[in-house]
Amino acid sequence: MRMEAGTLVSLEVAREVPPNGYFLTDGYQDVLLPYAEIVGKIAPGDQVEAFLYHDTQDRLMATMKRPHLIMGEVGLLEVVDIHPRFGYFLEIGLGRNLLLPYKNVPELETLRPLVGDKVFATLAHDRQGRLIAKLALEEDLAPLCVRAPSTWNNQWVKARVYRPLQIGTFVVCEAGVLGYGVIGLIAAPERTRLLRVGELIEVRVAFVREEDGRVNLSMRLPKELGRDEDAERILSVLKERPGHAMPFSDKTSSDIIKERFGLSKAAFKRALGKLMKDGLIYQEEDWTYLKPEETKSLT
Repeated sequence: MRMEAGTLVSLEVAREVPPNGYFLTDGYQDVLLPYAEIVGKIAPGDQVEAFLYHDTQDRLMATMKRPHLIMGEVGLLEVVDIHPRFGYFLEIGLGRNLLLPYKNVPELETLRPLVGDKVFATLAHDRQGRLIAKLALEEDLAPLCVRAPSTWNNQWVKARVYRPLQIGTFVVCEAGVLGYGVIGLIAAPERTRLLRVGELIEVRVAFVREEDGRVNLSMRLPKELGRDEDAERILSVLKERPGHAMPFSDKTSSDIIKERFGLSKAAFKRALGKLMKDGLIYQEEDWTYLKPEETKSLT
């Protein structure tokens, strides 16, 4: 079998070649194990487990150090650097970094990871046979993930983004002792902003799906609590504006509401409805006003 970068193989120590290291062999092909890559003591005739990689001169080499990721696995790797031309460099635990090319990340820059983020990744080869990283997909993650317990309903959990799409953002929720994680979806209306690959966020479990144990998630509070919080936000805007009035109402377009308040139109209308029901505001000709008795309390 041909030796391939990214694999963990058992090889025999063939001979020492000072000052470089030892040659390892599978009986057909030799590969150099540099002295700096040796763990413990070895001698010709020993069988050692080695990880194969390419050095900076694209030569196939061996190391006895265990990387964070090998071919066929999924790993959570930290972004340690960004190259303006090539892509993202990930920490793989070998004293050298693994390239995640730009072609393997979202086109929209705001969806791409930042230094310090951690991404779910797999190993692959480029056209020259060198090791590169690819973002893990659902087919890679699903076999590792577990079902969410029903007790997760309405709980807040930590989750890491693995695939941001227009329809929503796919994440893996931390599962603790339950296992690797739980796959979840934050539908677009339940996002308060765009989320980037590798970002760690806190989300609320809106629903645990019985059929597959996956979860529907939200970045928003439950409607009752969210309405109170959103109402306070609108009220504070009115109190700060000249004349305690604003040119926004339940007829304002959703795009303007999103840009000005960071709310969906439905949430904005719910908050306005609460404030009107509580007797704090009124609307007139597409404007919203603080009631006179409320403005007096501000003077």
